Amino acid sequence: MKTRDMNRDWIATAATLSSALPYLQRYDGAIVVIKLGGNAMGSDEAMESFARDVVLLRHVGVNPVVVHGGGPMINAMLNRLDIQSEFVNGKRVTDQATVEVVEMVLSGLVNKRIVQAINRQGGTAVGLSGKDANLMQCEQTDASLGFVGTPSKMNPKLLNDLFANDVIPVIAPLGAGPEGETFNVNGDTAAGAVASALKADRLLLLTDVSGVKNAAGEVVTELKAGQIREMTREGTIAGGMIPKTETALDALHNGVRAVVILDGRAPNAVLLELFTEHGAGSLIRPD
Repeated sequence: MKTRDMNRDWIATAATLSSALPYLQRYDGAIVVIKLGGNAMGSDEAMESFARDVVLLRHVGVNPVVVHGGGPMINAMLNRLDIQSEFVNGKRVTDQATVEVVEMVLSGLVNKRIVQAINRQGGTAVGLSGKDANLMQCEQTDASLGFVGTPSKMNPKLLNDLFANDVIPVIAPLGAGPEGETFNVNGDTAAGAVASALKADRLLLLTDVSGVKNAAGEVVTELKAGQIREMTREGTIAGGMIPKTETALDALHNGVRAVVILDGRAPNAVLLELFTEHGAGSLIRPD
């Protein structure tokens, strides 16, 4: 009985691999930008699973780019250092002391954790921030927010060079200002800017929710940009989902083929989205 059960498992695995073939062919050579939110990073086991999925993407011909957040880790370090945070309209005021902590946590602790996880799974990952090679040049978003930046100019040449050498870029959402100052950039915004600069095939926003929900609270699996705008006007899309859908709309406008908002805590979420018929989360396309 045990042998038969194992055989069934092997048959099911083979069938899954076979059914994935059209999707493997579809994404061969494609650029996929993955935003990994701080809340979606989870445990060491979850990080290893995510890293394994990213390495698999590279091995089947996809060019993955990971852009990460790290809000919970920043909050923990600020609390440890007894640095108080002030918020304006839900956005952190980033003074000089705060931006130094943000850079230390994002470019150091968080970035290298992801890089090491990918390398342990057999990939070749390199950690960057938007400050490296002038990748992400920024303007100050709002003087009242301090060192918070909005990407104004992107230079993706380094990323294309890394793709050519089978290297997986892992990017911390920091940018350089016109005077060389460091700007903290919203992780979703940074991922959208990277995806736009690369004209990516997919932008995957991994978060802690299952997708865009309708008025009945059900996840809508496929949406057009116009539906997103209408749902926002009606108030169906609200709160923390608004910046994510705004990022999606900006990316689509700038040449990204499609954006997916999905639950990054779900096992193998990236593979389910790219290589299965039903996908995962909410797929947003241009009108």
